[in-house]
Amino acid sequence: MDEEKMDEEKICWCLEKKEGIRIIELKPHLSESYIKESEETFETLQSTKGKWRIILAYYACYNAFYSLLMKCGIRCEIHDCTLELMDLFDFNESEIEYLKTLKEDRKQNQYYLKNIELKDESAVGKFILSCKVKLNGLNSEKIEKIRHRLKKMK
Repeated sequence: MDEEKMDEEKICWCLEKKEGIRIIELKPHLSESYIKESEETFETLQSTKGKWRIILAYYACYNAFYSLLMKCGIRCEIHDCTLELMDLFDFNESEIEYLKTLKEDRKQNQYYLKNIELKDESAVGKFILSCKVKLNGLNSEKIEKIRHRLKKMK
């Protein structure tokens, strides 16, 4: 966890919002459900054409990441706030940028009817795999450290 990387001002804003970041009880069963949903969405993506591919790609990656939050007992319904938490799990800059770009591309396709194509389907699979590796590496000590770090920002 890189202490300097997180934008604490944004995180604090997110902690104050009703649908923003909340520390809740640990949800390992929901964590498993989110990673399963991610895998199923990725499978659907592989047989889909057109603008929906980018939308499915985003949600496959987002749900994989959200599984990490659920395992740690962190809930957030504001996607921008959720993505601010990636630094808690040691994602590298390219992974963070990838998910943020997918989010923006999804928004452009879904709300502004653009037709942004998914350039690299395998990158979605790699991101999901990265989340699974991080998920498997989360033990009670790491989870408590992450939760403590967020509590300090409140």
